[in-house]
Amino acid sequence: MNPFITALLLFGLGLGTTLTFASSHWLLAWMGLEINTLAIIPLMTQQHHPRAIEATTKYFLTQATAAATLLFASITNAWLTGQWNIQLMTHPIPTTMIILALSLKIGLAPLHTWLPEVLQGLNLTTGLILSTWQKLAPFALLLQIPSPNQTILIILALTSTLVGGWGGLNQTQLRKILAYSSIAHLGWMILILQFAPALTLLALLTYLIMTSSAFLVLKLNNATNINALATSWAKAPLITATTPMILLSLGGLPPLTGFMPKWLILQELTKQNLPLTATLAALTALLSLYFYLRLSYAMTLTLSPNNLAGTTPWRLPSSQLSLPLASSTLPATLLLPLAPAITALLTL
Repeated sequence: MNPFITALLLFGLGLGTTLTFASSHWLLAWMGLEINTLAIIPLMTQQHHPRAIEATTKYFLTQATAAATLLFASITNAWLTGQWNIQLMTHPIPTTMIILALSLKIGLAPLHTWLPEVLQGLNLTTGLILSTWQKLAPFALLLQIPSPNQTILIILALTSTLVGGWGGLNQTQLRKILAYSSIAHLGWMILILQFAPALTLLALLTYLIMTSSAFLVLKLNNATNINALATSWAKAPLITATTPMILLSLGGLPPLTGFMPKWLILQELTKQNLPLTATLAALTALLSLYFYLRLSYAMTLTLSPNNLAGTTPWRLPSSQLSLPLASSTLPATLLLPLAPAITALLTL
């Protein structure tokens, strides 16, 4: 793709997200989300592969459905209450509709079915943008909506953590595994949204860092399935040694970064007298941890099978910049000692 076109589309992505961040009016927020969707679609189709076109079509249809529902709900809210302000939502019906529309946009279960399929059809770079940057604008709106009805968010969150763990168990394709990982992490963020929004932001930030690191590792190894991971030790032994730490950090294992948001979220849920919810969330995290362990095992403790698909590829030098990978891997694994400082900041 022409670099000028790429720069224009990336500018569109930034503009759409910034517009949604800055808006307090539903129409302006909707416009930002639409600019965001329209900017990423050409980036998704740049490969001219039937799977990429199929993934883009699925993505466009789901995002258009979510945007139409959002617009309808905001118009209904204006009709019922006479105002368009995001932070002054009072009527339960439009509020619930908007929460469901934004859940469809980010891929929360049970509205998640498009996400693994779409991510599987894209290359790793566009998949990284879809899994990280595209979550920011809908999250900014979810954080602003006053939610008197806590039940719907807790149900969406627990379903997402369960589906995200369960769906990834049987997968061999790495992009689908990362999609289910994304669904599970989104569930954790939504779970604590109404009780401690600052913790949601912390969980989102750690998720962005860890997912970026995981995608960049796969891009460096040019790996799209588990068999390809098993040959990575020959190409980049140092990366192969550090990748299990990134994956186990995504699973939330101490003493890695990913443990911090889960720990603080469980602590906050216990403080809010929701011990059953906290227990269910902790148990569903074990499902996710299993497939991260499986990936780590495949990458470091197994040799690739001697079939044609698993033969060791040429050790060509990678054209990928190593600075983004290094600068995301370090915080993805070593931020846990900062937990006391972060908790002190959150209580300010």
